[in-house]
Amino acid sequence: MTDTFPDAAPDLDFDLKALPKVSLHDHLDGGLRPATIIELAAAVGHPLPSTDPVALGEWFRESADSGSLVRYLETFDHTIAVMQTREGLSRVAKEFVEDLADDGVVYGEVRWAPEQHLQQGLSLDDVVEAVQAGLDAGVDAVAETGRDIQVGQLITAMRHADRGQEIAELAVRHRNNGAVGFDIAGAEDGFLPARFKDAFTYLAAHNFPATVHAGEAAGLESIQSALVDGRALRLGHGVRIAEDITVEFDDEDAATDDGADEVNDNIGLVTLGDLASWVRDRGIALEICPSSNLQTGAIAGFGEGIESHPLDMLYQLGFNVTINTDNRLMSGVTLTDEFELLVETFDYDLDDLLELTLNAAEAAFLPLEEKEALVEYINEAYADLG
Repeated sequence: MTDTFPDAAPDLDFDLKALPKVSLHDHLDGGLRPATIIELAAAVGHPLPSTDPVALGEWFRESADSGSLVRYLETFDHTIAVMQTREGLSRVAKEFVEDLADDGVVYGEVRWAPEQHLQQGLSLDDVVEAVQAGLDAGVDAVAETGRDIQVGQLITAMRHADRGQEIAELAVRHRNNGAVGFDIAGAEDGFLPARFKDAFTYLAAHNFPATVHAGEAAGLESIQSALVDGRALRLGHGVRIAEDITVEFDDEDAATDDGADEVNDNIGLVTLGDLASWVRDRGIALEICPSSNLQTGAIAGFGEGIESHPLDMLYQLGFNVTINTDNRLMSGVTLTDEFELLVETFDYDLDDLLELTLNAAEAAFLPLEEKEALVEYINEAYADLG
């Protein structure tokens, strides 16, 4: 991946890439290596915009950087096309884990939609097993380099399709073979989580956790449905919960100032609506993806640049903010890049990055003992920097 912000935070006296990270929102079909896409596409006869890895990577980023979630999602036609065989799925999953580890990720949840990978005759169970084989191979490859990483699958249903119950049952069926949670993804606007209410009830009855894409392309109604109908423990993106927050500024000019610090210094009365209060007070994690949110227009209602992203306001107000990449290929970012972006834009320091990372660790779909071990590992790694 390219270093999107190579000159960010020049005064840091620690290596952001070396910091242990937790990745909760990262799509398998959005994190392929361009060179791998080219090789797999040649094998299956799928035409690409370019067969040069650098040019193809640039095409993905430029196509995704349109301000439209619909056009952003169209880039997946090429990645999904090369993920229709056991070999393709396993290779992509293995490399996905290796790339996470190279970015300092020590725990990652990999979300993907099995129903999109059946074009060559594989069954739903076949594709889940193929991805798990690749994830396991990636973990083993990382271990051979003296590092450790733990990963789990978030089995995802496409919200515009009608396979929610089937995919929920698939997720539960593989809970002892790498599946750690359930999600719905795809076109959010017009497809409320209520469509899959029965599937979410099934998951709850089987004590299987769910995170739901909500508050990205649609607003508060989508978030409400994710919590009520989807019984979501986390919100995928969730950034538009900020629409339920009213901020009055002490200085009228501060509200239009481009400097994030000046705005924060002049915030006066902050009023949370009932939904925002519910999300904050119960610690429902927001899986925020800063660069992706800017690309897809998810934060268009708050301003044009990354400095207008409400994540800092949400963080300062005590929301359970976690930082993620969404789709590393399309956004051209890593978690290191996103951390650098926060340091550069909002002047975050090591304590802030630690808190955001611990938020993610504590929101992970892990057994309590493993979660506590992860938190301890992260705390010790940061303490060594002190």
